[in-house]
Amino acid sequence: MPRISKARQRAHAAAIVELLAVDYPEAECALHHDSPFQLLAATILSAQCTDERVNMVTPELFGRWPDPAALAEAAQEDVEAVVHSTGFYRNKAKNLIGMARRIVEVHGGDVPEEIEELVELPGVARKTANVLLGTAFGRNVGVVVDTHVHRISHRLGLTRHHDPKHVERDLMDVLDQAEWTSFSHRVIYHGRRICVARKPRCAVCNLRDLCPTRQDVTRPRKLIDKKTMTAPSRRSAARRGKRSQ
Repeated sequence: MPRISKARQRAHAAAIVELLAVDYPEAECALHHDSPFQLLAATILSAQCTDERVNMVTPELFGRWPDPAALAEAAQEDVEAVVHSTGFYRNKAKNLIGMARRIVEVHGGDVPEEIEELVELPGVARKTANVLLGTAFGRNVGVVVDTHVHRISHRLGLTRHHDPKHVERDLMDVLDQAEWTSFSHRVIYHGRRICVARKPRCAVCNLRDLCPTRQDVTRPRKLIDKKTMTAPSRRSAARRGKRSQ
């Protein structure tokens, strides 16, 4: 990936943002929630789990423990039973209860709105804090870098780094701050529908003209068919063998 000036990088990012807004004007957080507390709990559960699965679990979770005070008093085994299908259920249940207890004991039952306080809650790292601040409180403090944002930012030439913290820093540097939250939501939609991990659908991607890693829409059969690729080499080897005899 050739290096380009910061001005060109920002212009490149702005063009991407514009097209994403056209394709996904209503993109929003896929986790169902009615309060900052519910979003925080759902985001903790979403680690190594699909949003769809989390949304299947949270109605019972929030029905039984609707606020931090209720969840803080929950029994570990009861929470484990409810969140079991999200994976890593023991650790997630422990973090949910610990998060609720700290909110009650330290913050008077209100979810904190500062990232420094959020990351001190059990189960909450910077990505989770960014989700909460951007979605629940409308504060663009950082850029959420999940697997889709990480992958697509690389493909679009918005970052060279692999560490999520460095990726976030690169994105914050080239995106307008007002776009940080919406950019993540839209890229996540794009990653699920078009720019998928294994076989990106470049032929139908509106960002393809801006993408330095786009795949050719059509390729000769011999370049994508393993049998066609290997057969000529075997015939050539056979010919060479006959000549040497």
